[in-house]
Amino acid sequence: MRSTDTAVRAANRLTARWASEVRAGTVFSAAGVWPLLALLADGAAGAAREELEEALGLPAGQAGAAAREFLAMLTGIDGLSSAAGLWTARFVALREEWAAGLPVGAHGVLTGDAAADGRELDAWAAERTGGVIERVRVELVPETSLVMASALVLGADWEVPFEGHFGGWHGRHDRAGLVREVPDLDGVAVARTAAGAVTRVVVRGVTGVDVHLLLGTERMRPGEVLGAGTGLLSGALDAVPGSRLPEGGPGPGLHVVKRRTHTPEPPSLSLFTVEFTLRTEHDLLASRDLFGLTTAARDSPGAVPFPGVSRTPLVLERARQTMTATFSAEGFRAAAVTAFAAIYRGRSSQEPPYETTRAMACFDRPFGFLTVHRESGLVLAAGWVTDPTPFTQDRGGHVPDTSAD
Repeated sequence: MRSTDTAVRAANRLTARWASEVRAGTVFSAAGVWPLLALLADGAAGAAREELEEALGLPAGQAGAAAREFLAMLTGIDGLSSAAGLWTARFVALREEWAAGLPVGAHGVLTGDAAADGRELDAWAAERTGGVIERVRVELVPETSLVMASALVLGADWEVPFEGHFGGWHGRHDRAGLVREVPDLDGVAVARTAAGAVTRVVVRGVTGVDVHLLLGTERMRPGEVLGAGTGLLSGALDAVPGSRLPEGGPGPGLHVVKRRTHTPEPPSLSLFTVEFTLRTEHDLLASRDLFGLTTAARDSPGAVPFPGVSRTPLVLERARQTMTATFSAEGFRAAAVTAFAAIYRGRSSQEPPYETTRAMACFDRPFGFLTVHRESGLVLAAGWVTDPTPFTQDRGGHVPDTSAD
């Protein structure tokens, strides 16, 4: 279990690194990227290996075993389904010791027909995500010789569902709002950082997967707010629980009062927030330093970044993640597909151009969230909310489940 804990901490560290670059509304899953990077590190050499070690947060010599344990751990999380796949051209001779660590049945074949291979990968993504994500957006070319992919699908119902209402957002009242009350003051906490205070509310799921909502001061950047969330998870940052907070406004969006009642009532926490759906595509090579992929994606003479993967010289050409997430009255739904594609460097001496894709706790302005496996502390998804779901008249007093969107 200790090695699994190490992998969880390393994956969460990648979440924090990625979060530091967030500037606008988005959703991402480092848990979908980290095991693929670890498998690449296991077969990398030279500068590529060193860069991947830095991004992974653990030695490359431990990466292969850690990736396999990490993937196995994902299969044991209630409400989460996960899959990994590898497709190679027939002439690619994988190193037996590297391939032995892949999940059973994960290895498929690339025919060299980019259109046909693309359809097979898209069918894999659609099947593994229940149709939520229908494409693996790595734009295959005839020279594509290796593709690695991961798929994650998460469904978490709330222990205490929300009720729908007109939601406030930047002074407007046309968003799909959500409200609930729970008898748990410690469901909210306030952390102090160098950049400002952050209010965290934990929305607990019935399967042990929770969503941490994070609201910072208006001057804080998204990365600073999300960084506070990951700092609380790692223990690098402390927070004051709601039961110990003073009256008044001890944190952003938070108001604490004491009141007299005619009958005994337990302490309670009311949460006002908004429904949201996020859909994002990430070109991981647009931030290749962040993911340790600078040398891995550099097609320079004599460079062989992955000799431990295959005797065939390969260079990474594409690395992308497609993700969607919905926070609704009933629960949280998310799906992510991450894919890396490599080409046989003997067929192409020029790297193709890549695409870039442009208390009372009241969360009524942009805020962050972390979706966390309660037992391990692994962050399964993270994001920043700037555009909640609009309110429509047919919602009445209830916000419908949009998990199939």
